[in-house]
Amino acid sequence: MTNTIQSDSFFDRCYAVAQRIPYGKVTSYGAIAKYLGTARSARMVGWAMNKSLDKDVPAHRVVNRIGLLTGKYHFDGVNLMKQLLENEGHKFVGDQLLNFNEVFWTPRDA
Repeated sequence: MTNTIQSDSFFDRCYAVAQRIPYGKVTSYGAIAKYLGTARSARMVGWAMNKSLDKDVPAHRVVNRIGLLTGKYHFDGVNLMKQLLENEGHKFVGDQLLNFNEVFWTPRDA
């Protein structure tokens, strides 16, 4: 797999991947980290998503490796992340995304 995203900032590289997540799909912090060649940096991707809320980044589409909304407390209001995903057609049990494997998007080169 060849990474085509070029940037000096790790956070900017995370944002570039997140901006490619299609409407109605989600990915994980780990999948973004792996794509960027830093597979052990899922937490850093999480920190990047936490800092992205004033940017044009669909951070609500990035969840943990089992589909839990672990980043929800970094949105305005603890239910906003879930509401944004529900607006895209996602269903939940608590904070667990249903059909996670079916709606999971893997970052790949276009």
